[in-house]
Amino acid sequence: MGSLGPNANARAVHEHEGGVSENDHHLPHKHLPPVDQELDAGALFVLKSKGSWMHCGYHLTTSIVAPPLLSLPFAFTFLGWAVGIICLVVGALVTFYSYNLLSLVLEHHAQLGRRHLRFRDMANDILGPRWGRYFVGPIQFMVCYGAVIACTLLGGQCMKAIYLLSEPNGTMKLYEFVIIFGSLMLILAQVPSFHSLRHINLISLFLCLAYSACATAGSIYIGNSSKGPEKDYSLKGDTESQIFGIFNAIAIIATTYGNGIIPEIQATIAPPVKGKMFKALCICYTVLIVTFFTVAISGYWAFGNNSEGLLLSNFLDDGKPLVPKWFILMTNLFTILQLSAVGVVYLQPTNEVLERTFADPNSKEFSTRNVIPRVISRSLSVVISTTVAAMLPFFGDINAVIGAFGFMPLDFILPVVFFNLTFKPSKRSLVFWLNVTIAVVFSALGVIAAIAAVRQIVLDAKSYRLFANV
Repeated sequence: MGSLGPNANARAVHEHEGGVSENDHHLPHKHLPPVDQELDAGALFVLKSKGSWMHCGYHLTTSIVAPPLLSLPFAFTFLGWAVGIICLVVGALVTFYSYNLLSLVLEHHAQLGRRHLRFRDMANDILGPRWGRYFVGPIQFMVCYGAVIACTLLGGQCMKAIYLLSEPNGTMKLYEFVIIFGSLMLILAQVPSFHSLRHINLISLFLCLAYSACATAGSIYIGNSSKGPEKDYSLKGDTESQIFGIFNAIAIIATTYGNGIIPEIQATIAPPVKGKMFKALCICYTVLIVTFFTVAISGYWAFGNNSEGLLLSNFLDDGKPLVPKWFILMTNLFTILQLSAVGVVYLQPTNEVLERTFADPNSKEFSTRNVIPRVISRSLSVVISTTVAAMLPFFGDINAVIGAFGFMPLDFILPVVFFNLTFKPSKRSLVFWLNVTIAVVFSALGVIAAIAAVRQIVLDAKSYRLFANV
């Protein structure tokens, strides 16, 4: 048995998944492709299919319910109460629906004996190889690597906030904190596979509940005290700014709900996968509704159109804390710890590409032949992301563009397109037209949101400086 190598086990898993049983051979017109496809090192070592639906729920929650939710009150400043809440509800409904559609398409192909472990594999099979190679693959890489850079930058900013609380006249610069956070990421990046993050992601689930509860409690406390700002919910700026502001806010909300790695997360589930992803999404969206809505509503209620890009910034007024210092320190600590987990989750597609390129699928996972290239390549990818985060402290503006160009297609448009092409629902059916409507509306929103995000970069470009201490 030992001489068969790791691919033999992979084939066994895939045959079990594919449902190619003896009973299937008498079914008419069921042409199944050969199941014993060789798996590359990326699929074999990074995307191991060993997890339960609970583990999958932890991965999903970490990838979606992340610290960018603390910018939801800021998005409300462009939308106002009614439109803001409608956008939040629509975002939740559309993403829950589209992630489920994506999961159904993945299950369908798995039952045909072709289990897709990556987004670009789906695109290759459903849309054609060029779509996978030149569109879905690069966009997903850009979104995921952009998320890693954004997490590193945000982690550095939270560390700097803690430092300034204890040393108001301290001389340490933002890029120094970014490098410290990058060092933590360097260690976590060496976790071998997506599945082995399951315990980290369970802790991450509790951390996101913790800092969301702190953000909500802090907002309510300040909103009820005389220290807080005067509540003003009117929209700021002239008509042009307000219109672009609406689309900027939609890009922020879409990015907050964005995932971009549903197939890779579903790939961690042990076969058979049928029905498991729906239960995992239910865990994720229970946490999501509790956190997103409480933070967005309490934050906007307390600070109105003075809500900052990161809600925790509102807890300080000219450097003076409006809540006890220990409370700000605790909230920032929870946020920093979860950011490290989110960053590592979004490193997985990069790790998978690196593993596929440099590892040997016929050697053992922890053989010297595979460990040395793994440590070097992953460390280099973290060093590059940390350097970019330190150099570009205005990366938040760039991330809005990535959100519009990346999360919109991957999470709102492609799932409904894949479903219609795979299951071919009748053109008279409600599902067909609902999917077409979602694809058209979110394509238009994506283009306009991208224009609004680029405009914001042009407006802010005057203040951009490399390694700026913001």
